[in-house]
Amino acid sequence: MFFAVISIMPEMFTALSNFGITARAIHNKQAVVEYINPRDFTQDNYRRIDERPYGGGAGMVLMAEPLAKAIMYAKSLASEYGCQVDAHHCPVVYMSPQGQTLDESVVRSFAPLDGMIVLCGRYDGVDERLLERYVDKQISIGDYVLSGGELPAMVLMDSLIRRLPNVMGDELSAQQDSFVDGLLDYPQYTKPLDFEGLTVPAVLLSGHHANIAKWRFVQQVKRTQQLRADLWEQFVPNAQQKNWLVDN
Repeated sequence: MFFAVISIMPEMFTALSNFGITARAIHNKQAVVEYINPRDFTQDNYRRIDERPYGGGAGMVLMAEPLAKAIMYAKSLASEYGCQVDAHHCPVVYMSPQGQTLDESVVRSFAPLDGMIVLCGRYDGVDERLLERYVDKQISIGDYVLSGGELPAMVLMDSLIRRLPNVMGDELSAQQDSFVDGLLDYPQYTKPLDFEGLTVPAVLLSGHHANIAKWRFVQQVKRTQQLRADLWEQFVPNAQQKNWLVDN
């Protein structure tokens, strides 16, 4: 999958490219990431990318022109990589608190894409005309404000890269994550058997895979009902899960 990241602070993305699963995927070319600094598309000696807003107000606004040029350059890179560069195959995504909230359904909708161009805002936002003309989708990671779009961009990219084929060491790990089936994850245990008087549930030591699967599902249900009632209200169990619910 191809990513072009437009940011005035590309150095922040070393957290993504140098560590963990995402670093391995980038090293193995399962994910290709290009970083583009909009300052490289400015006209003045100061490489200025922001200005005061028309109408007054606090803060500075990112100017449309250097960002537009950066986006066009990103599209050329995506095309060279082999992406079909349009809103349906390689969209321009702006990380914004005004956007659609990122959740598992959004991640799944992005997963089949050829790639994406991720625009990271800074200061007091971006000239609205840039958003109207060049941005296909706005994504938020929650109802709060950060200093810029870099951290949200890394959250989005991590959630997509880990879903790519053969990126996870164990493919079942991604399939069994929280939210994948609409429920929170079940409790996990490892050695030792006894930790400060707390023991591992006996069913997990039984070797009976059907009983373990049932126990884990019931724990998912209990945890989701307690912590995320909104998810539980939307959950639709399959036939096997309905039987397990009746038994409990």
